[in-house]
Amino acid sequence: MPSSSQAQKSVFRKDNLIAWCIVPYDSKNRGPVERSEMLNKLGIRMLAYDWREKHIAEFDAEMEALKSHNIKLQAFWLHSGPNPENDKTLPVILDVLKRHNIKTEIWCMIAGIKDLDKMSQQEKIKAHAKPLTYIADRAAEIGCKVGVYNHGGWYGDPENQLELIKYVNKANIGIVYNLHHAEADLETFPKFYPKILPHLLAINLAGLVKGNPVKVVPVGQGNAELEIMRIIQKSSYNGPIGIINEEFAPDAEDGLKINIAGLKKILGLLGDQEGLESYHK
Repeated sequence: MPSSSQAQKSVFRKDNLIAWCIVPYDSKNRGPVERSEMLNKLGIRMLAYDWREKHIAEFDAEMEALKSHNIKLQAFWLHSGPNPENDKTLPVILDVLKRHNIKTEIWCMIAGIKDLDKMSQQEKIKAHAKPLTYIADRAAEIGCKVGVYNHGGWYGDPENQLELIKYVNKANIGIVYNLHHAEADLETFPKFYPKILPHLLAINLAGLVKGNPVKVVPVGQGNAELEIMRIIQKSSYNGPIGIINEEFAPDAEDGLKINIAGLKKILGLLGDQEGLESYHK
């Protein structure tokens, strides 16, 4: 823990931002070079790569564009199931990362495990541990980490994630926490956050409007994200912060701008002058 608020740089500063959900959620359908140019224009230095099947043919071009534009590939998204050894895209992702000598994080969702509702907690852990172990071992072979990713369901519950990564016990596994999938966590966040803190690889921000159901909005347009961000600000977390454009604006650039504007508003409320000043340099 830092000895004072001055002992650690603002975690919300501009050079610590990751752009996330900007590949499929972009009405302009930017290609790799156009996307990197857009991030350069916005001053965002990191990308978490969220792809769809049509983007597989562009994987090499994406890696090359990021490198030539001095943007770090912070993460590569993966959706897998109970048998990742049969996954057609996992070897493709690992191969492109290996060939380009990129050490990154694989943000991993695991779904499709049958009859979860009939399993005990320990059986659920074992059922998810098998694919997670396989993916983590393959990632470790090329110097990459794996981020367990909350996206609803059993696997997306932070307490379950903690049990799972403790059971698997691999040094290259951590947690990616997403506010845009935190609708069920508003009351429990202060309780579980200290537990997941040592394992956090990234935190992705969004605005949250309290209610039933909770509504996901851009950062700064909700009434719940301020207190969550205050808890993050006061903690020892010093990893990257993601901003997303999942359906916030048709154009990915506009969506990122909306979230940056909202983030600056929150920083003012948090009294985070250092973070705020980083957006005016």
